[in-house]
Amino acid sequence: MTKKNSQLNRVPELRQGTYCCDGHPLDAVSYLECKIILKPDRFTSVASFHDFGKVVRRTADESGVGFANDAVAGQKPRIREVIFLDTADNRLYNNAFILRRRTTYEDGFPTGEPELVFKFRHPDMQKAADMDMRPNIAGTYRFKFKAEALPPRDEIGGIRLLFAHYVQFGLSQVHEPDRGSMATLARMFPALAALKKSDTERVDLVSHAIIEEVLQDIGVLDFGKGITAKANVALWRTRGEHLPVVGEFSFQCKFKRGEELHAKVKSRCDQFFVSLQHRASDWISLGTTKTGIVYRLQGNPPQSHE
Repeated sequence: MTKKNSQLNRVPELRQGTYCCDGHPLDAVSYLECKIILKPDRFTSVASFHDFGKVVRRTADESGVGFANDAVAGQKPRIREVIFLDTADNRLYNNAFILRRRTTYEDGFPTGEPELVFKFRHPDMQKAADMDMRPNIAGTYRFKFKAEALPPRDEIGGIRLLFAHYVQFGLSQVHEPDRGSMATLARMFPALAALKKSDTERVDLVSHAIIEEVLQDIGVLDFGKGITAKANVALWRTRGEHLPVVGEFSFQCKFKRGEELHAKVKSRCDQFFVSLQHRASDWISLGTTKTGIVYRLQGNPPQSHE
């Protein structure tokens, strides 16, 4: 494997530090999520998700990676509704922030409550870690800090990294009466305070689009040393028109400390991820993310850190 394909073994060390408001230690990366953006027109049925699963299995076999799909046999796709919120000038996205709301459906009805996700995603891990994402709410919330591996923007067969630092919580944890006000959001998410221009500005649906996500689990990858990852394939389409927007294959490893990802595990993950790009080259759409494609639906994309 060439040097440029060994990105996972060259993730920089996080500089130790604290958040200035209260001295809390900086959050550390505890997830590795590998993603390949796929052309949406290939996914026309549940069978097409499993067709991609066959490509994954063949690549895993060749790369010395375990793959089991017994636990997901017969599972139906999950349906989730996803919307993105931003100012009219896409100020959040242009400054590497992403604000979205996600609702899970079962048999046509919502299950649980909608979930709000506020994310800062940047290619510089230290900048992502330094951004204090803690919300100013009275309720409970969860943090995640992920290293996200994607193919390079302009070629098959490599790895580029983004770092996503985010918080998520149920919508019932928000007690503000006007959730679409930028003033409300700046109070709720102090990281946004510097972006607020006035108390009257608002956020709205990005590209006027409500996204329906069809998500199919296809199996579990085993990279050794106790590191496994659930793999799935997703199709995003617009609700109403059912216009296919984007597809994605992804798998995610969770760990408590970076040293838990043994060098051999990273190397095996590297090899599998790069080999899959070559084997699935006809399926792949380069140079963007799912979020970036949603922002492109209504014209030229804004500048971003993706």
